[in-house]
Amino acid sequence: MKIGHLFGTLVLAITVVWIYFQLPHLPQWTRVEMDIIQSLWIGNLDPLPDDTTNKVADDPGAARLGHQLFFDKRLSINGAFSCASCHQPDKRFTDGLVRGIAIGQTQRNTLSIIGGAYSPWQYWDGRKDSQWSQALAPLEHPLELGANRMFVARLVGTVQTYKDAYEVLFDTFPDLSDRSRFPDNAGPVADTEWNAAWQGMAASDRDIVNRIFANIGKSIAAYERLLVPGQSRFDDYVDAIQSGNRSEILNHDEIAGLRLFIGKANCIQCHNGPLFTNNEFHNTGTATSPGEIPDKGRVQGVREASSDLFNCVGVYSASNDHCAELRFARTGSDLIGTMRTPSLRNLEGTAPYMHKGQLATLADVLDHYKEAPLAIIGHNEAKPLNLTLRELDQLEAFLHTLDAPVAVAPEWLSPPAIMHPVNN
Repeated sequence: MKIGHLFGTLVLAITVVWIYFQLPHLPQWTRVEMDIIQSLWIGNLDPLPDDTTNKVADDPGAARLGHQLFFDKRLSINGAFSCASCHQPDKRFTDGLVRGIAIGQTQRNTLSIIGGAYSPWQYWDGRKDSQWSQALAPLEHPLELGANRMFVARLVGTVQTYKDAYEVLFDTFPDLSDRSRFPDNAGPVADTEWNAAWQGMAASDRDIVNRIFANIGKSIAAYERLLVPGQSRFDDYVDAIQSGNRSEILNHDEIAGLRLFIGKANCIQCHNGPLFTNNEFHNTGTATSPGEIPDKGRVQGVREASSDLFNCVGVYSASNDHCAELRFARTGSDLIGTMRTPSLRNLEGTAPYMHKGQLATLADVLDHYKEAPLAIIGHNEAKPLNLTLRELDQLEAFLHTLDAPVAVAPEWLSPPAIMHPVNN
């Protein structure tokens, strides 16, 4: 009888423990842990920061014009690609490719632009210091839209609805009809014919085109500022525990992964705040593809940002008063191989990962950090995670809870209903 009684008690105890670990439950978070968790909550995301370099940054009319331009394939030299070709709304404004492909294949993985307004730097290497400046680069990049600023300016001036919207936002659209002053194609680009045409223009005429070009970028940026992340299951969980409720929103593994994220795995050293990024630059030792020269990263990007015609301190910036990020940007050889820390929100829809798309899955990313290999160029700042396979699975489970729709009305996520023809 005693043996039977003990056996029954043991079975009951094992069953209770098993049920406990299968059901979601509210852990006892310490005050310090709660402070960290709350700091990651989307409810603590500040209002959009002002962009003093762009006077139409928050103008609804500029956002409408930018929305049309973002989806307009006529901005590419062959009429086949738009901004949305690589920044696809149904893929969280990425493209699902290892590296972006338009007219050609680009050198890096396509970063999501969701929440980009919160970052002082754009691109993996931070070579642009505003969204509007970044929006201009693909228009002239030979592997992306492959056009030139004269071509783009003329297009906007010959689409009546674009021209009308432009004049409401900025000023009378300049007369570009004199081909002896304003060639069909001209810009400081790789194409030698277009570049020669640009250099042959009067400085005052180049300035006219540059101002139109900059204003086009500012309109696209006004649209992109609307793209911010929405509430995820993680945020619902934080809502619940802040209210003192026993929450079953996250399961046991997801909660265990959160505990690892803010503790043992030390992820919040770089992935902190409501967007899960410090917007800084770090070398994490990700290998380049075989045969490729290692990417210099931020050490080159900061040089390009400082010399960019369309940066914060440039003549096409609406204000030069708040340019501390650029004026006091960190430089030096310790930036070799460093890349901007991406947001961890919406990871589920933005594979593959890292600046060259080297890692196909989140499991691959976590395995990379588990090992923390030596960097091919520069110094890997990451330390081996020393997590078990079970803990890596739990950490991945938590990362999936950060997926959420974009917090914007659905009409902004599709091409405008009417795309207007070009005037003859």
